[in-house]
Amino acid sequence: MKTRREGVPVPGGRLTHEDRQRIAAWLADGLGYAEIGRHLGRPTSTISREVARNGTPGDYRAARAQRAADHRARRSGSARPVEPTTDQRPAEAVRVFVDQFATVLAATGMPRMTARVFVCLLTADEDGLTAADLVRRLRVSPASVSKSIGSLEAMDLVGRQPDPGTRRDRYVIDEDVWLRAWGTDTGAHGHVADAARRGVEIFGADSPAGARLGAMGEFFTRLSEQMGGSGLAEAGAHDALTVLAALVHAGRPLTVSALAGALDWPADRVTAALDAIRRRPAIADPLTLRVGADGAYTLTTRPDRLSPAQRAALGRLD
Repeated sequence: MKTRREGVPVPGGRLTHEDRQRIAAWLADGLGYAEIGRHLGRPTSTISREVARNGTPGDYRAARAQRAADHRARRSGSARPVEPTTDQRPAEAVRVFVDQFATVLAATGMPRMTARVFVCLLTADEDGLTAADLVRRLRVSPASVSKSIGSLEAMDLVGRQPDPGTRRDRYVIDEDVWLRAWGTDTGAHGHVADAARRGVEIFGADSPAGARLGAMGEFFTRLSEQMGGSGLAEAGAHDALTVLAALVHAGRPLTVSALAGALDWPADRVTAALDAIRRRPAIADPLTLRVGADGAYTLTTRPDRLSPAQRAALGRLD
């Protein structure tokens, strides 16, 4: 296991009480998970998992988090689970389950062999399986396993770690896989919504194409917002609201450097807030963020909030 050397945090070691005190302080200062992770030299997922396990961004306490971590360590350090390993379970029952579950996954679009490898890893013991293990259990060729592992790694569903005492790798499904998969789907929906809104601007909201794109953008925006939450609870959302208030108050386009100077923030904090707004359009609803060719940001009304008839009626008002 990786440890700390010369006071520099190295990813992989357990969080200490001092780390948790720093996390609590930085959360109180409004820092996001990614920025806290950079300060500690840890992945963003480590910070988000730590906060999710032991509180919320607005109610994370170092002492309570440390007690919870100590309790988990004592519990996992006691007797090993008595549940038998996969090899000790009836081989036929395991084979049938893997095939049936793989069929379910294949129906969603995952290649069948890739699905079989994924389910085999999903049902493996905590330390994962080597490629040779997968070949033996699935009774397939090494090339099939290698191709499937490559696909799963590309989808960020499987990780690898050294097999102690050998030159082989072991393949594992870690506890963050579902959070990553959820985030990938939510992000894809958000990208579709953004693309549709750009189409509305190009074709015009009053055109047939613009109307269809507007409806599409609204659907995928709501889907993304529902899957990812309203956006107001995520780390950095408070900063995002401050940036929105600054743009409204200024009443004109502002660059990142101008916002940073006016708010007395580091530029990367402003950038993180702007990224949060782009990821979660609901934060700015009913406005939307726009960036000009000069890199200046401004706010306009979302094109999908008013129908063409409503905009025309409002345009006729004195």
